[in-house]
Amino acid sequence: MSDANQGLDVAVAAADAGLTPERLTDVLRAEGHDVTVAELGVEPVGTGQMGSSFRLTPSYEGDATRLPETFVAKVPGGDPASRATAAGAYRTEVAFYQRLAATVAVRVPLCHHAWATDDGTDFLLLLEDLAPARQGDQIAGCTPAQAVAAARNLAGLHGPRWCDATLPATTGLAVVDPASAEVLGDVLGPMTDVFADRMGDRLPAATRAVLDQVPPVAGAWLTGRAERFAPVHGDYRLDNLMFGPADQVTAVDWQTVSLGLPARDIAFLLATSLTVADRRAHEGEVVSAYWDALHAYGVDDHPLEQCLEDYRYALLQAPLIIVLGCAVAAPTARGDEMFLVMAERACAAIRDHDPFSLIDI
Repeated sequence: MSDANQGLDVAVAAADAGLTPERLTDVLRAEGHDVTVAELGVEPVGTGQMGSSFRLTPSYEGDATRLPETFVAKVPGGDPASRATAAGAYRTEVAFYQRLAATVAVRVPLCHHAWATDDGTDFLLLLEDLAPARQGDQIAGCTPAQAVAAARNLAGLHGPRWCDATLPATTGLAVVDPASAEVLGDVLGPMTDVFADRMGDRLPAATRAVLDQVPPVAGAWLTGRAERFAPVHGDYRLDNLMFGPADQVTAVDWQTVSLGLPARDIAFLLATSLTVADRRAHEGEVVSAYWDALHAYGVDDHPLEQCLEDYRYALLQAPLIIVLGCAVAAPTARGDEMFLVMAERACAAIRDHDPFSLIDI
């Protein structure tokens, strides 16, 4: 495809998503900026599986002294049916920026505007452009130093509102209840079969064997260890992390936020984002760095030994999200490769640590 045709396709996609000079003008004026957007440059960014993101470069008329030169706009992706399926995730991300982001210390993009329809099928997030920060590469993996930086940033999500009983009322989030957990466990088995069929011969037998162990215990696992909870990102991995100078980490894609066992995030990060060899060599170091950072936020009733055991227990977060994510996301060559790599790494971690032995059934 020629550059001209590709540029036209991007412009059409952006216009279809409502990213026009007129709409951006209305949004910025609603946020108190006396400007007109005369022209709007648009380019796609990111590798989102459920939404589309574009870098916007506006040409302003008026007082733009408080406005950045570029934004990143996040909008729905796919056809109306897929948008309806993802509506809950869209609402969750908008609500995160509206209600929760300012109350925690995790680094996230500055949000200039957050809006969604009541049914969640349409939304717009106008976010800080984090360039020149680079998105992590889920397939390539990260360095142990980057994992440590990501773990410390993660503590900024969990620590400030650790076991905060006001969270359901102030955020609309809730810990999963037994009935919902049972339903998820029931659908996970068929979804695991779909995942295995999609991967075919590329899925190692040892990985499939671990995946098959998860559905029968998923409900009990989800409701276990409920005495420790905090906001959980749910998909805290490299594709959702931006690395800036000195590996400063900013987390994006907040569509899967919930309340749950905090260790689910650190387990998912390590199980999917480090090579098996690096994870085996450095997981203790990374979990200890996370634990140290939690203590800096005042979490003083969570011994390191408990944190390490919660990490082991929480490793089932990885196959759960991998299988469900693959079922929801539109199939792509990169997506399939990513899910396969993540599954192999995660199942190796599960074989190493046997979280099944920690589940009360």
